[in-house]
Amino acid sequence: MVIEASGLGAWVGGREVLRGVCMAVREGECVALLGANGAGKTTLLRVLATLLRTEGGELRLFGVRADRAGASARARLGLLGHEPMLYAGLTVRENLELFGRLYRVAAPARRAAELIDMVELGEVADTRAGSLSRGMAQRAAIARAVVHEPELLLADEPWTGLDGAASGAFGAVLARWRELGRTVVLSTHDLGQALGLAGRVVGLRGGQVVLDAPSEGLTAAGLAAAVGSGSGVAVGAAG
Repeated sequence: MVIEASGLGAWVGGREVLRGVCMAVREGECVALLGANGAGKTTLLRVLATLLRTEGGELRLFGVRADRAGASARARLGLLGHEPMLYAGLTVRENLELFGRLYRVAAPARRAAELIDMVELGEVADTRAGSLSRGMAQRAAIARAVVHEPELLLADEPWTGLDGAASGAFGAVLARWRELGRTVVLSTHDLGQALGLAGRVVGLRGGQVVLDAPSEGLTAAGLAAAVGSGSGVAVGAAG
């Protein structure tokens, strides 16, 4: 099992954001986290990425307790968040080579070149990350998140603010990860998008899991009723 969470709680800024969250994710699954703004999606992803400590409960990553796994677990996962997490003063190429070395990629320069081609950033490969447009920075962030070919990819609202090319780049990454049998957990406001991409959906409301089911047979309208169709939840057509 890649993820085993039991009774997880989390507080942020003095507010309880997660309450008794339980979920399990098997190797090769693509799971979508759904919920309105404030439901706890981002916080849960930060907990899964070991960036935020839990208050109660237990989290196991790759069969090992997260509080004991430390760097060994983080080396096996990649995170694509709201911020690109790039060094603004380094070029795109330098960023990818640096992260490649940090993750002990065998040939970081070659890997960086492959990823630059994959996300179509050849024209700005030697431009400082701090000078990139939002869409280009997000494309570079996609490459950064997968530079070490993580076994688990965590993505927090990955389509927010993306241009067409960046959306296509992330779609290519998802397709590739599916081919490789890797595990993906992503959050999205778009219910139709979730049904089209993920094999399973986990719905959060008020920091609690209110739905955990295979996506097959579910409808966007049914999901909206389960997780709440309030602010930030889009009922799109399933694709």
